[in-house]
Amino acid sequence: ESLKTYLEKRLSKLEADIFLLTKKYGVKDVFEFDSKVKAGFIKEADAYEDYFIFDNLEAEREKIKKFLEKL
Repeated sequence: ESLKTYLEKRLSKLEADIFLLTKKYGVKDVFEFDSKVKAGFIKEADAYEDYFIFDNLEAEREKIKKFLEKL
């Protein structure tokens, strides 16, 4: 039960961080973010680090969701 509580809190933190990035760049996910960079709407130099952070946050969120489904 404590593992489930920890994962739920971690998931909540991840979702908050993802929300901040989606608002900062006006996107819904990392794929849209990537598309906007490629299209030139977001400067790659300005967003380089955030792209990797965003991608890692989404990947971790999916792992935690899958793990919680199994509990």
